[in-house]
Amino acid sequence: MKYKLSEIAEIVAGGTPSTKESAYWNGKIPWITPKDLSTYKKRYISQGERNITEQGLNNSSAVMLPKNTILFTSRAPIGYIAIAENKLCTNQGFKSLVCDDSKCYFLYLYYWVLNNIEYIKSQANGSTFQEISGSVMKNIEIDLPSINIQKKIAGILDCIDKKIELNNQINDNLQEQLRYIFNNMFFNKIQNNDIKDYKEQILYDVLDVIDNRGKTPQLVEISDYPIIDVKAISGENRIIDYKHCQKYVSEEVYNSFFRSGHPRINDILISTVGSLAEMKIYKENKGTIAQNVVALRSKIKYPMYIYQYLKAIKNDLISYNIGSVQPSIKVTQFMNHNIYFPKENELEEFEKIAQVNTDKMFNISKENESLENLRDTLLPKLMSGEIDLDKIDI
Repeated sequence: MKYKLSEIAEIVAGGTPSTKESAYWNGKIPWITPKDLSTYKKRYISQGERNITEQGLNNSSAVMLPKNTILFTSRAPIGYIAIAENKLCTNQGFKSLVCDDSKCYFLYLYYWVLNNIEYIKSQANGSTFQEISGSVMKNIEIDLPSINIQKKIAGILDCIDKKIELNNQINDNLQEQLRYIFNNMFFNKIQNNDIKDYKEQILYDVLDVIDNRGKTPQLVEISDYPIIDVKAISGENRIIDYKHCQKYVSEEVYNSFFRSGHPRINDILISTVGSLAEMKIYKENKGTIAQNVVALRSKIKYPMYIYQYLKAIKNDLISYNIGSVQPSIKVTQFMNHNIYFPKENELEEFEKIAQVNTDKMFNISKENESLENLRDTLLPKLMSGEIDLDKIDI
């Protein structure tokens, strides 16, 4: 049955308390902005970077939203989406959807919006910046099956997303384990200058630099040869996120144009322009590097130790910023930075643990790629009724 969104959900805008009033801020009420969702990967969100007070809520157009509200950014930019894990409020950059439970299952609506993001974006208007207005959002039409069918569809997709989220949690734990082990075995001693048995070198002693600076290849719309840029190597997880790759080259260009500019397995990819010192480990022969990324290739057999060391001194690397228009660091400068190596047996012990954990993380990331592809394939088919749900029992 066809409805307008306003007939099956309340469309709620948000607001921002005056930033001049300190009494409105640092309270206990979660307050979400589009920025909070910009790098957020989970479906459910409980709080953002800032909280407001009851006084701030009462003296602004912010509205308290119930648990399971669909949060949808309507400007700057349009299309970030999450589900409220608890009561919270948002700024004015949202048109949130509070479901009428008698007509619409909140999780179904979440997936419906996800499946119709591009259509909703196409309804935006505005001269200064594009925005989805409340009236436009209210009049968007949705074809709703019965609540039972909605729950079946949402249940199928929910199973996949729960597995993806569990895998992400496992990877986060593996990442944290390595950080903890590295700090306790080595870095705490280095910070405390307890390094009488350590060997001091500079990064140039142990790393080669591979880059594609000054090279602009001819691009194709999509291929098996992505160009790995800053977005793909951002975040704490050490595995490259190819979903963020926006540019591709042909096989011919890949094999001829870049020549020595391809990374190799266990190279450390690090960003030098924009968001500085983001880094990942290259674990499969897939793609080449953008001009704002360099590959650091270990001359010794301990690339995992070097990677973890670079992660630990990220702020030091960022301090080499010389950019005036945008942040930028010169490789020739930070490669003179010191690096300290413990005894060989300790290096070997850490390298073995780190390689095992990194391989686990890589395999889990590949599994998530397959799960995400499955979900994205099923989503439009389930929403359109192409898949017969009569024989599916959830």
